[in-house]
Amino acid sequence: MKSLLLITFLLAAVATNGQSVIENFTLTDVVRGTPVSLDQYSSARAVVVIFTSNVCPYDGYYADRLKDMIAQYSGKVSFLLINAHLDPEETAEQMKLASTGWAYSIPYLADKDQLAMDAFGAKRSPEAFLLKHGNAGFVTFYSGALDDSPQEAAGVTTRYLKDAIDNLLAGKPLMNTTIRAAGCSIRKK
Repeated sequence: MKSLLLITFLLAAVATNGQSVIENFTLTDVVRGTPVSLDQYSSARAVVVIFTSNVCPYDGYYADRLKDMIAQYSGKVSFLLINAHLDPEETAEQMKLASTGWAYSIPYLADKDQLAMDAFGAKRSPEAFLLKHGNAGFVTFYSGALDDSPQEAAGVTTRYLKDAIDNLLAGKPLMNTTIRAAGCSIRKK
């Protein structure tokens, strides 16, 4: 009974800090054809999960910015792309074809049962979730928009995700832990 109360207290404490606990999930990486679990990254300082799409124009607008961010944080932060869209051009086969044109060397995970989408509360693509690992498991440190200019990289004045990563790596808190993402809605099953 005491341990149940302690767990409840810890989860309540996490939730009151604007953070959500993310349970482990396992999805298939369509590029390599292998299962990938969130728990595989428990030793990473930070994990960025980005819900994305093969065809959403907003995801295309962010392609170069995301590539630069992955390169900038290589060896410091792990990145995962998740596609939870159900449209015909978003199948696992289409995801694999789309990924051949990308220069990302990170897992591209199919979430066609939308289990990860529900766990994160993702609603759009691209939508980012920055996770840190602690005693309660993975918790969100930041969620939402990558930056403040979804359509033009030249118009960016605030890099929300980059600022959040920098704060997490430096052990600093965030003022805004959630910024609404602009992009294509992910239709639920």
